[in-house]
Amino acid sequence: MKIWASEHVFNHPWETVTKAAMQKYPNPMNPSVFGVDVLDRSVDTAGRLHSTRLLSTEWGLPAIAKSIIGVTRTCTYVQEHSIVDPKEKMFELQSTNISFTNLVSVDEKLTYKPHPQDPQKTVLTQEALISVKGVSLSSYLEGLMANTISTNAGKGREAMEWVIRRLNSEIEELAATARGTIRAPMAAAFELVDKIS
Repeated sequence: MKIWASEHVFNHPWETVTKAAMQKYPNPMNPSVFGVDVLDRSVDTAGRLHSTRLLSTEWGLPAIAKSIIGVTRTCTYVQEHSIVDPKEKMFELQSTNISFTNLVSVDEKLTYKPHPQDPQKTVLTQEALISVKGVSLSSYLEGLMANTISTNAGKGREAMEWVIRRLNSEIEELAATARGTIRAPMAAAFELVDKIS
């Protein structure tokens, strides 16, 4: 078994990062995730949003890992459960693979919280538990998978920034459209007043 952990600080408020995390896929930085299906979504009595999603992904294991495990294709399905608690400002996401479980299990947990010293920043804590079963060199394979997870985590953080930029751009476009929509009737009203005067 191999444990991988990481911490990252986003220079964005928790609300912004949470919105981006919920809309992270698809993105050009993580093309290995090619499908996202919402299986269940509900709000509990405490106002927390619970979501269960199915991710379709290509693990992208090195060729040597594929040959040791005995697979040629590494398309796998991952079940993801998340809880967004707007009162406590906590977004927790847990995922586990539901394909190849007889050979490999990867249990991942991500937690997003406001930075304790700066509420305009968000701390992401990420950990993964990797276990390769029933094959020789399992420790070696677990190390390879930990490296892949680390690389993908970096791409995931880039993707979050990409989504945040996209969301901010959409908000700016909506605001500009709204300003234009308001200005046109106002200009027409002033023109009418000028004609009457």
